[in-house]
Amino acid sequence: MRRIDRRRRERLRRRVVNFGISFALGALAATLLPHRLQRQATSGSIEPLPIATTGAVESSTGAPRAPAVEAATPSMGEAIDVLTSRNLLIPVEGVPATQLRDTFNDSRALRRRHDAIDIMAPRGTEVRAVEDGTIAKLFTSKAGGLTIYQFDPTQAFSYYYAHLDHYVSGLAEHQPVRRGQLLGYVGSTGNASENAPHLHFAIARLGTDRAWWKGDPINPYPLLAK
Repeated sequence: MRRIDRRRRERLRRRVVNFGISFALGALAATLLPHRLQRQATSGSIEPLPIATTGAVESSTGAPRAPAVEAATPSMGEAIDVLTSRNLLIPVEGVPATQLRDTFNDSRALRRRHDAIDIMAPRGTEVRAVEDGTIAKLFTSKAGGLTIYQFDPTQAFSYYYAHLDHYVSGLAEHQPVRRGQLLGYVGSTGNASENAPHLHFAIARLGTDRAWWKGDPINPYPLLAK
């Protein structure tokens, strides 16, 4: 009976000793690890991860990191306030604000909304950039004819010029342009009437993908007819 008690006491003692050693080692590691990492960071042996700006970025080991979060699209109210503050130029040379007509909500074929305004002018009248920006796309379509998509400096908005007769010489995609810079000339290409040359002008709020061919339409009339 006494031998059994001694054996039990011995096993218990060993367990207590082992537990104490494990606890002490864990506490020591928890104390030393932060100091070691701090020294490595200070000495430059640990490099900070770069902040991604667009798309997927590779780490120093070649493994892809998660894509960066794009800037949020402004609300429609915020977008209109921003555009109002920019005092956009009427894009057709010599056309006063009093001559503009609000055709944004007019219906077109297949019951679609116009989503633009038509600025009537003689063929060959100069078409100018409404503000600073970049030529995002020069495009010819069945409906719009000869067209220009211009992005604003922040790439939050797209300006669309359609039914052009021709571009100004040397105009190219990705070219920066200034407010008032000559872009092209009024025409009737696409589905416009030959007897009614005009500039079809539209504004769109771009999504985070910055796709030139889509966006949320904004009525240009109140922005130009101030």
